Amino acid sequence: MTRINNKKTENLYKVILALKNINEAKKFFRDLLTEREIIEFSNRWQAAQMLDNKDSYQKIQRVTGLSTRTIARISKWLNRGEGGYKLMLSKLSHHNSSKIFKKG
Repeated sequence: MTRINNKKTENLYKVILALKNINEAKKFFRDLLTEREIIEFSNRWQAAQMLDNKDSYQKIQRVTGLSTRTIARISKWLNRGEGGYKLMLSKLSHHNSSKIFKKG
């Protein structure tokens, strides 16, 4: 097993999957992570969304405060990673379009 594929990380993934709503997620992640880590993860997710939207590195850097090196890494993972970013972008897109469809 690699450093990130072990019983400890599997346990973490399972507990994340057990979260039922945003309030539970907020409480859990605030206890698990520092404020700075939550902000960093949020910025990385926003960068992935902006990259998917074809925004420029300069705009992403201006909006998120991330370095161009971090943005480049996110771009690499978005395009040639495990598929996690693409999976969640697809789910988010489907979820948002379902909401729009239901309202219309």
